Amino acid sequence: EEYLNPILQGFYPDPSITQAGQDYYLVTSTFAYFPGIPVFHSRDLVNWTQIGNAIDRPGMLDFGRLGLSRGVFAPTIEHHDGVFYIANTCVDCGGNFIITARDPAGPWSDPVWIRGVGGIDPSLFFDDDGAVYLMNNDAPPEPPLYSGHRAIWIRRIDPVTLQPLAEPRVLINGGVRGEERPIWIEGPHIYKHDGYYYLFVNWGMCCRGSASTYNMRIGRSKKETGPYVDRTGADLLTSGGTLFMETIGPFIGPGHAGIY
Repeated sequence: EEYLNPILQGFYPDPSITQAGQDYYLVTSTFAYFPGIPVFHSRDLVNWTQIGNAIDRPGMLDFGRLGLSRGVFAPTIEHHDGVFYIANTCVDCGGNFIITARDPAGPWSDPVWIRGVGGIDPSLFFDDDGAVYLMNNDAPPEPPLYSGHRAIWIRRIDPVTLQPLAEPRVLINGGVRGEERPIWIEGPHIYKHDGYYYLFVNWGMCCRGSASTYNMRIGRSKKETGPYVDRTGADLLTSGGTLFMETIGPFIGPGHAGIY
């Protein structure tokens, strides 16, 4: 079977996908454009139809004084027990929030602002025992060692109020190869399979003075809070290596990644 790439052509950065039965739903960043966060539906992961916007009421978020590169970055969508969740950041207009809906076409709830959670790129993980965890990018626990030094944090949140229940813990500080001074580690996602937790993260490398080299790594742990061990020793996706360039062509500006 043949199909065209990209599956969504145009302005659809930072895609996130969730599955509900035989249906797939996808959301993307829209920054300070309104309506925001388009929601797409598919049955085959190839053909997508927009069914709504998660941010479709003027009172949900205030983009009025923002530059177009601010606003909503990298939303993540999850489906759990009949409810859809989008975790996101309104950069310069409120911080991290979660919205929910029974129908992904809408209406979506007003934002629930998550107290005490800074940084960007929040994502949710629903464990088998009913616990719900929020991961995000934020400053490291100590003063940053260099520009772009960030950390990935995790905390348990209340499944009803969506507010933190416990103090946050650091999952990764800086990156896997700390000696290379990796910058802007972000986009965390946790998945569980056969009793193991898998943490996906992404970061750029500052060795050439920019984040033009962007990498994705995965770690495995027996506990959701880690420690996560990188057993491969290699990037799964990268714009700086040759593995994928030799097989399916170069990646130009890759961003967040996950598995579905």
